[in-house]
Amino acid sequence: MNTMNEIRFGDNLAVLKDNIVKTSILPQKASEMNRNIKIQGNVVIEGGVFGNTIDIENGPAAFKGAVYVERELHILNEAKETVTFEKAVASSDSVNALITSGKAVFGADINAVSVKLKNCFVAGSIFGSEIYLENSVVLGGVFGTKKLTLQNTVTGTFHSPEVNMGGINYLLYPSAFSVEPLSSLPGTELYNLSLADLGALYKNEKQQKSSGKVKMDFQSDSQRTVLVDPEDKTGVGASTVINSYSIASRVLAADLIDLEKLENHFLITAGSLGSQILKNYTLTKKDGSKSDELNLTNISSFFFKILSGELDIQNLDSEVSFADLKRAFE
Repeated sequence: MNTMNEIRFGDNLAVLKDNIVKTSILPQKASEMNRNIKIQGNVVIEGGVFGNTIDIENGPAAFKGAVYVERELHILNEAKETVTFEKAVASSDSVNALITSGKAVFGADINAVSVKLKNCFVAGSIFGSEIYLENSVVLGGVFGTKKLTLQNTVTGTFHSPEVNMGGINYLLYPSAFSVEPLSSLPGTELYNLSLADLGALYKNEKQQKSSGKVKMDFQSDSQRTVLVDPEDKTGVGASTVINSYSIASRVLAADLIDLEKLENHFLITAGSLGSQILKNYTLTKKDGSKSDELNLTNISSFFFKILSGELDIQNLDSEVSFADLKRAFE
């Protein structure tokens, strides 16, 4: 790879292949504001990047600084290897990464009007107007101001006026929200992992007996609420209608689980902080040995194994004895 300590590109196009860029790629004059950037593979950019458009034709590629695109950040469908963004990614228009052969890892938040991801891992949250996710993992929240589509995903939580869902999906936190009732395709399943023993799975150990995933019912686990602003001075009575989907009201077993021993919060936080952590942590196994490091690569691989079904999460036992419940409150 060729190391570039300073960059000299034309005003309209910058093409990178087999390069390590030690500096940022930022416009120095008005004419460079419309410069397009093309990545053709085997590229590392250590500084921030600003471009009119960024087209990534192939990996591997690593962006170690923040990335901002005026129009579109586009990873080609057939791009191979892994494309990594260690810091936040933003666009005034769209972020499109419907990848079929490779994978993209976003180490922080994504903010764009339109976000379309397939085979992607997002350590932070996604903010956009219309969001489409397929076979992807988002450790934080997915927040759409118009429409959200989920197809075989793992998300922390979500909120959008319109939510469409298909395939098998997982929630990492107890609740998620929509304005209109959630629309699902036949055969769609939604599981909540807030009481699953993710720490044991990461360490390849036996899951706690009282832990497991909970299958959510779009009807019985939803509640429609009208929120009214008590400080509204218009006299109209400003209100917001919201549908919440939660297991908080029906999981008695939560009182029997030592949530700290699940280590879910530590695992998810280590992944969501990504490159902001100064060192990589591990989980301690029962025999005193250490798990694999909690870095973006390992954590993303772990959640994709859950998504693909390679890691089997046990179902939460629906039977809770009165004796066990009594002991929990003594």
